[in-house]
Amino acid sequence: MPIIKSAVKRMKQTATRRQRNITTKRNIKLATKAFTAEPAATSLSRAQSELDKAVKKGLLKKRTASRRKAALAKAAKAANVKLA
Repeated sequence: MPIIKSAVKRMKQTATRRQRNITTKRNIKLATKAFTAEPAATSLSRAQSELDKAVKKGLLKKRTASRRKAALAKAAKAANVKLA
C-alpha cells in the first residue's frame, strides 16, 4: 500500500481505468460471440462498433481492430449476411 499521496492517487486511477478496460473487453467478447452464435447484420454492426470504441479509448491498436473486423466480415460473407 503506497504512502505517498501521488502514489495513492495513481493507484486509484489505475483501478478505475482497469475496470473500464475490463468492461470494454467484455463487451467486445460478448458482441463477437453473439455474432458467431447467430450471424446477423445487427450483431455484426454491434461487434464492429465495440471494436471501434476500443480503438477510440486506446485499448486496442487500430490494425488489431481492423484485422478482427475483417475476420467478422469474412464470416458474415460466408454466412450470407447482408449489411443494411
